[in-house]
Amino acid sequence: MSKFLEDTLRGLKAEQKYLESKYFYDESGDELFREIMNCEDYYLTRCELEIFMQQREALVQAMYDRFHSFDVVELGAGDCSKSVYLLDALMGHNPRFTYFPIDISANTIAQVDTRVKARVPNIKIQGLNGDYFDMLDEMKRLSSRFKVVLFLGSSIGNIPLEHTVEFFKELHTHLLPGDLLLTGFDLVKDPQTILAAYNDRSGITRRFNLNLLDRINKSLGADFDTNNFEHSPVYCSDTQACKSYLESLADQTVQIAGESISFQKGERIYMEVSQKYTVEQTDEIATAAGFQPLQHFYDSKMWFLDALWQIPPRR
Repeated sequence: MSKFLEDTLRGLKAEQKYLESKYFYDESGDELFREIMNCEDYYLTRCELEIFMQQREALVQAMYDRFHSFDVVELGAGDCSKSVYLLDALMGHNPRFTYFPIDISANTIAQVDTRVKARVPNIKIQGLNGDYFDMLDEMKRLSSRFKVVLFLGSSIGNIPLEHTVEFFKELHTHLLPGDLLLTGFDLVKDPQTILAAYNDRSGITRRFNLNLLDRINKSLGADFDTNNFEHSPVYCSDTQACKSYLESLADQTVQIAGESISFQKGERIYMEVSQKYTVEQTDEIATAAGFQPLQHFYDSKMWFLDALWQIPPRR
């Protein structure tokens, strides 16, 4: 049984049905997510892009204040539309570094070299396709330099808040004293602004979520009728989390690899969480996970934060 099938069946047999969001990103999912990032309601990309465009020299200086020889690792590289500004600025200071994009999508890794070299022609790139932590260990074999790890786009927001410190503690174990982490956090703001980002007027996020059912049909031989499900996001101010669901519009049964999965009308599949944070929370998370928070970089609206952390160097 493939891992994809195993994870899918486990999720759909749970009391609260769920699907793992890492499986959003096949070729169609990658393209839909690029559309989401460019749509008017999805402010996160614009806010973080502003930071990388307008504060890249400050970011570079903050890194070179700590050390002068390092490689850059990006977890979940995507289309590199933000990181390319930083990579270009770094090339102006020290062109000897290697850029290691890591992504679970083989389609993404296949395209990174072309995309980045179109903007930064002489950069050295070595793409790694797989799980973040496995590929970080592989990178240690490939390079002994200090690392600047990029974890952008509020990707951490897709991990439930109660597991956030645990994730960063695990990340810590794959890094070395002195290594830097630049990580994005979407900050708490008007609830309607947040909800609109995950329920855009163009319906792209709806298609993005339903695409996972199409992927299960194509890859696992299932028979989901996507017309029988509707995208249903909710934002809870108490927990500062936006949660996305697919809601069944009818009583129905879906076949997957010989297994029957029943849905009642109104029953929901939990698809993804998008957690929001206060600045104080991000500092507390850093400290609890063994990192030292160094600097905060904000967009002009103060809607988004890129936080620079370091694993304290040995003395």
